[in-house]
Amino acid sequence: MKKIILSILALTYFNTLALSNEVNVFSSRHYDSDIQLYEKFTSKTGIKVNVISGKDEALQKRIIEEGKNSQADLYITADAGRLGFFDSKGMFQNSMSEKIKSAVPSNFRSKNWTGIAKRARIIYYSPERVSANDLNGMTYEELANPKWKGRIVIRQSNNIYNQSLVASLISNNGKTKTAEWAKGVVANMARDAKGNDRAQILAVAAGEADLAVANTYYYALMLSGSKGAEQQAAAKKVLPFFPNQGDRGTHMNISGAGILKYAPNKDSAIKLIEFLLTKEAQQHLVNNTYEYPMIEGIEPHELIKKMGTKFKQDLTTDVASYGQYQSDALEIMLNAKWK
Repeated sequence: MKKIILSILALTYFNTLALSNEVNVFSSRHYDSDIQLYEKFTSKTGIKVNVISGKDEALQKRIIEEGKNSQADLYITADAGRLGFFDSKGMFQNSMSEKIKSAVPSNFRSKNWTGIAKRARIIYYSPERVSANDLNGMTYEELANPKWKGRIVIRQSNNIYNQSLVASLISNNGKTKTAEWAKGVVANMARDAKGNDRAQILAVAAGEADLAVANTYYYALMLSGSKGAEQQAAAKKVLPFFPNQGDRGTHMNISGAGILKYAPNKDSAIKLIEFLLTKEAQQHLVNNTYEYPMIEGIEPHELIKKMGTKFKQDLTTDVASYGQYQSDALEIMLNAKWK
């Protein structure tokens, strides 16, 4: 009987050990370079990384439906609004280690999830039709100025990046002012909102608009030539501008990760996040995704550096507020008839 008990205990121990040597990542990021990074983590720690990729809606639905039976340890996505929304459903656990807290500024994380890379959502302009004086002191708020009537392109209201931008405006200016701002932006649109971020930059290059709003990494992606010579040439016709340099700074968002409520391999998941915040991993991220590093002491990709690295980032607006005001942001845009 004693031998049987010992055998069961040994089996339980080895099963637990096997579990602790893997981590199951549910990710909506679509970069092959992320897989390369996970392989580096495995080679250093011996912890195997299993990746389930998909769209956020599908991944979140699966995690919620599986509940306590879910094998998902870590949810990785782009945009703080998505993380905040999932957090509001009680799907994360408070498991940010001291290493994570010391590496990531407090406004780029919450108690349940953290940013692993940063991205800026900025303005692009045609130097042929917009002068430097026109943009002097330019802010996101100024996009509603009637002088830009018929001159702006931006994505649709259902886009999460726009929802987070508007949420940041709600956080800083309140709902009433932001609602008026949204009406002004819609009145200034050169066309109905449509297309992805690159489509907005292409519209300015083609003369369909004078200003576009898009994330920095899309512009770098176009300049790199990986999207073809036509898009590369178009990107060269527009220039980037970082708004709100005279006050809070340029709107920043994140790619981030949170450890799930029923994670079977919590310790391994923490180790993976900590690895993603090391200098080696951060350099790999910025070199392959054109994002900004989350930690100090890392240089962005050369194409990003050429856009300007000394701009003032918004370090006061808590990115956790993007999820908090997400539904308000969408309501405001829809009420403004932002398609």
